[in-house]
Amino acid sequence: MTEAATAMSARPNLLSRPAFRRYWTAQTVSLFGDEITLLALPLLAILATGAGPAQMGALTAAGLIPSLLFSLPAGAWADRRRDKRRLMITADLGRALLLLLIPILYLLSALSMTELYVVAFLVGTLSVLFEVCRTTLFVSLVGKQDFIAANSLLNGGRAAAFMAGPSAGGVLVQVLTAPFALVADALSYLFSGFMLARIRPVEPEPSRTKGLGLGEGLRFLWRSRVLRFMLAASTTLNLFNYMYSALLILYAVTALHLSPALLGTVLGIASVGAITGAALAGPLTARFGVGPTLIFSYVLFPAPLILVPLASGDKTAVVAMLFAAELLSGLGVMLLDIVGGSLQAAVIPDDLRARVAGAHRTVNYGIRPVGALLGGGLGAALGVHPTLWIATIGACCAVGWLLLSPVPRIRRL
Repeated sequence: MTEAATAMSARPNLLSRPAFRRYWTAQTVSLFGDEITLLALPLLAILATGAGPAQMGALTAAGLIPSLLFSLPAGAWADRRRDKRRLMITADLGRALLLLLIPILYLLSALSMTELYVVAFLVGTLSVLFEVCRTTLFVSLVGKQDFIAANSLLNGGRAAAFMAGPSAGGVLVQVLTAPFALVADALSYLFSGFMLARIRPVEPEPSRTKGLGLGEGLRFLWRSRVLRFMLAASTTLNLFNYMYSALLILYAVTALHLSPALLGTVLGIASVGAITGAALAGPLTARFGVGPTLIFSYVLFPAPLILVPLASGDKTAVVAMLFAAELLSGLGVMLLDIVGGSLQAAVIPDDLRARVAGAHRTVNYGIRPVGALLGGGLGAALGVHPTLWIATIGACCAVGWLLLSPVPRIRRL
């Protein structure tokens, strides 16, 4: 049997394992809710409070700044805890309660951008705790030989969320209004916590390193040439991509004149590209190797987004260009996340996973609020359209870091 066939056949076998199936289901449903919020929260800011480019950038940044502030201490603290699954459940319950506050505040006429900033910040803080623990739970459920197959399944569920979430979000915003659309994400967090509570994995022993260990993750990233250059590439990509993301919905609604329902439908249907990427990750890495596939994904993810500032003409042409951009970009980002995530998981030792995850998030996710604020600031100063050009072209340059690294020569995990 070829390596590609082995990877493909491993997928149903993984889902036949109750623990992994529950983990996969929890992630997929939670991501579906997240996709609703990614559309509903900015639309709420635009439609209910009249937010402009600077406010949109600040709102995006509010949810991302916790990665910069808390990832290192959260990773160091979590590596010393025995049951990281329980921390993930706590984070899910906390995020659900926070999102349920928004429709309550709306009904009380007490909702402003300030409240949206605070909720976004606190949800982002709990997301940091969840994510620094997630890799440890993943490797407790999956052997290294199944990393690509397992990540393909997880990201396939994520791709399905990409497809259904924005469409559902657009319709929910149109029918229920944006504050009440957020209830769906709150329910998804509750479901995720319930499913994780039904898993009983054997987690690695907690770290016994003396001291806080805040620098251990950063030192490991720096010493590994593979991870160092991958981090530089992903950080560059995220800086420019979050400039783009902070302004996309504002640009689509105010400049391209798309309704929430139409925007959600276009983004949702275009996510078939992400589903395709999840299906192709295993065969492509088996055929061309891990490194070349990762290089390809770093081009395919950002390059199609240039079609968005290019979009012009009648509504049909605009919708077609936005659809093509999101379709091809979704394929690229899925390849990038599956292959890059599997390579990182294979390189990092068990007793450092949360600390390396925390260090990685500090840099890689920490740059995201910088990108969002920069996008909002440039959007206000130069205009949204020129800023989208800067963001999309800049993101295409990130692959240069990988070309200087050992990554192109890596064929297997």
